[in-house]
Amino acid sequence: MIIEIVLGLLVLGEGYVIWNLNKKTEMLETWVEDFSAKVMNVSDELRDIDATGHFEADDEIGTIFSGIKEIISDLEETLGEEVDAT
Repeated sequence: MIIEIVLGLLVLGEGYVIWNLNKKTEMLETWVEDFSAKVMNVSDELRDIDATGHFEADDEIGTIFSGIKEIISDLEETLGEEVDAT
């Protein structure tokens, strides 16, 4: 009788742990998807802003602009590595 109660409590505890971890994983996946979409939007807007190449041609602004483009490029490469979590 005692063994059944202990095993029942253990199963309930493990069920809660699995449910909690699943909830946290789904929340993290949603955050990553939102972040990825934001990086892509920033990249597209940056290309639209400098469609004529005027920012890149200026010395001071061009240096900063190139740095921003490099950072976004690094983020795109990082986000481009698809992880198959299914």
